[in-house]
Amino acid sequence: MEKKLTNQITEAKIKRYFGISEKAYEIAQKSINPEKKKEADKILEMVKCYLSDARHFESQGDFINAFAAINYAQGWMDSGARLGIFKVQDDKLFTIE
Repeated sequence: MEKKLTNQITEAKIKRYFGISEKAYEIAQKSINPEKKKEADKILEMVKCYLSDARHFESQGDFINAFAAINYAQGWMDSGARLGIFKVQDDKLFTIE
């Protein structure tokens, strides 16, 4: 039986994680707690930068750094969700509990 490699960052994995984080970004932009708009704007700017960096790394074939940047972007959004900066309910896209 052939063992499946799980220690590689494939192009398919990058695309999957981009899909998750870009969808979460769209939802976060529409789910800002009005009382925390200033904080939300700062978080969303960081997310935008990290996703842009990830796209750059992906275009260079550097999937390791692309994957890392995607995960930083997601981490920013998750922290915003946990702190109530984004009013989101989707526990598939955000760590809310």
